[in-house]
Amino acid sequence: MAHLLGAEALHLEFPTRAVFDSVTLGVSEGDRIGIVGRNGDGKSSLLATLSGRIEPDSGRVTRRGGVRIGVLDQSDTLDDVATVGHAIVGDRPEHEWAGDAKVRDVIGGLVSDLPWEARIGTLSGGQRRRVALAALLVGEWEIVALDEPTNHLDVEGISWLAEHLKTRWPRNAGGLLVITHDRWFLDEVATTTWEVHDRTVEPFEGGYAAYVLQRVERDRQAAAIEAKRQNLMRKELAWLRRGAPARTSKPKFRIDAANQLIEDVPPPRDRLELSRLAVARLGKEVIDLLDTSVSFDGREVLRDVEWRIAPGERAAILGANGAGKSTLLGLIAGTVEPTAGRVKRGKTVKLGVLDQQFRELEDIAGERVRDVLARTKASYVVDGKELTPAQLLERLGFAREHLSARVGELSGGQKRRLQLLLVLLSEPNLIVLDEPSNDVDTDMLAAMEDLFDSWPGTLVVVSHDRYLVERITDQQYAIIDGGLRHLPGGVDEYLRLRDAGTGAPPAAKPGSAPVPDGSGLSGADERAARKERAAIERKLERLAERIASIHERMAAHDQSDYEGIGRLSDESRDAEAETAALEERWFELTALVG
Repeated sequence: MAHLLGAEALHLEFPTRAVFDSVTLGVSEGDRIGIVGRNGDGKSSLLATLSGRIEPDSGRVTRRGGVRIGVLDQSDTLDDVATVGHAIVGDRPEHEWAGDAKVRDVIGGLVSDLPWEARIGTLSGGQRRRVALAALLVGEWEIVALDEPTNHLDVEGISWLAEHLKTRWPRNAGGLLVITHDRWFLDEVATTTWEVHDRTVEPFEGGYAAYVLQRVERDRQAAAIEAKRQNLMRKELAWLRRGAPARTSKPKFRIDAANQLIEDVPPPRDRLELSRLAVARLGKEVIDLLDTSVSFDGREVLRDVEWRIAPGERAAILGANGAGKSTLLGLIAGTVEPTAGRVKRGKTVKLGVLDQQFRELEDIAGERVRDVLARTKASYVVDGKELTPAQLLERLGFAREHLSARVGELSGGQKRRLQLLLVLLSEPNLIVLDEPSNDVDTDMLAAMEDLFDSWPGTLVVVSHDRYLVERITDQQYAIIDGGLRHLPGGVDEYLRLRDAGTGAPPAAKPGSAPVPDGSGLSGADERAARKERAAIERKLERLAERIASIHERMAAHDQSDYEGIGRLSDESRDAEAETAALEERWFELTALVG
C-alpha cells in the first residue's frame, strides 16, 4: 500500500512532562486507525503533530507530495456570524453543491434538522459540532483526522458517521485517524488500533475487540507490572467473546486463544443474585410511570408512558436529541411533574444521579479532593473486598497525586471520576446515569462498567455510547414519537425503527408481549432458505478455521518482516469481511424462517 504520512523518532515535551520519546509510525493508503489511551497521555498531541499543527522537539513528520489532511478538533473555529450553509459549503453556488451526491449525503446525515440560514452563534454546542463535522466531510481529503467526532452525536448520527467513513474512500485508498472513546464506533471503522501510553504509541491489529485480546496477552506477559489492568481487561474480553444480543451478528474473532483466556472468567454479572440483593434493598416497588404524559408550552413531549421499573432492572433509554430522554429522567428523579397520569415511588427508593453538568461539584470546587473524601463513608465493598474511597478512586484511574488538587482544578475526566465516586458512596439503590461516557477514556469506562457489574441496585442509563449501553444494561427502551417502546432487539432494532420512519409499527408498552411476525414464505421457499442457511453455517466454520490459521501464522511470523505481516493482515481482513457478509445473510435468513 502506498505511503501517505510518516513520523520518525518523534520527541515532544511540554513544560511539565515528556509526551513522546522516539516514536516512529506511518499511515498508508487504506489505513483506518483508531487511537485510544488514557486521558492526558497524548492522543490529541499525536494528532496535532501528525497533521502539522504542532512541531516536535526532535524527529520529523513526512508526507507524500500533494497529500491533503482534514482535521476535526475537539473545539470548533466556526465564525459566529456565518450561516450554517456558508460554514459548510462556503461560497459554492447552490447548483454545484446540491448536484454533488456526497455533499447531499453529509448534509442529510448531520444537519438536515438545522435551518440553512441560521447563524452559528445561535446554535447549541452539539449543533455547532455537527456543522463543523459536516464542513470537514464535504471536503476532499486523502487523510481525515478526527478528535472525538462522536461527542454530541446521537445514536443515529454515530451510526451514519461510521457508515460514511467505511464507504468514503475505495478500498486501499485514503487514510483515517480517529480518537474516540466510543468502542462500538471504534470497532466499526478501525482496522488498526494505536494505543498511546507511557510516551510511546503501540499498534494493534483490528478494532477494539481485537485490541482487547492482544492487550490481554501483552498484560499476561507483564503481569507483575500490569496485574490490575490485566484482570479488568480479561473481564472485558469475556463479555466481548460471549457477546451481547446487539453484538452477536458481527463477532470479531473466534480463535482458540480467546477461549483459553476467558475459560476461568465468570460472566460479568450474576443477574439472579444482583436481583435478589436489589429486592432486599428496595422492596418490590421502585418507580412506576402510570400512563404519564408531559407537555411544555402546549407541545407534548411524552405521551401515555407506562413503565414499571423493577428492582435490579438495568435499562437504557435511547432516542434522538430532543426526543424527551431528559424529560423521562426528570420524571424518574422527581424534577419534572407529569401533565397527565402519575408517578408512583417506592418508599425505600434512594436516588443517585450522575448528570452532565457536574452540579454537585460546584459547591466543593475550592476544596481539596482528599478533604472531600475524608467526609465520606470509610469503606465501600466491591466484589466482596472493602476499599477505602481513595482506593476506589484509584481503581477508577485517578492518580494518587491528584488527591491534593482542588476539585475546581480537575480535568473533565477527573471530575467525572470523582462525581461517580461520590454518587456510589452516597449508597443509592437507584442510579440514573446521564451520558456517563462524556469526558472519559476507554480505561475509565471499563473500570466504571466493572464497578457496576457488582452493584446491587437499579440502573437507568441515557447514553449515545452504544458499547456502554450493551455492556451494562440488560434491557433497552426507546422514545419514539413521544412514546416509550421496549426494544427486544436492542440498538439494532432501534435503528431499524428510526430508518422506517412513519412506517414503524405502533409502540408497544414495556413489558407487553410482542406480536408474532410470520414470514409469509411458501413451503418451498422456506425449505430453500433453510438449506441456504445450513450451507452458510458450514462456510462460517471453514472461515473460522482459516482465520485461526492466519492468526497462528502471524504470531509465528518474523515481526520485523512488515511486508509479510502486511500480506497476512490483508488475508485476515478479507476472510473477516467474507465472514461478516455471510453472518449478515445468516441473520436475514433466520429472521425469515425462525
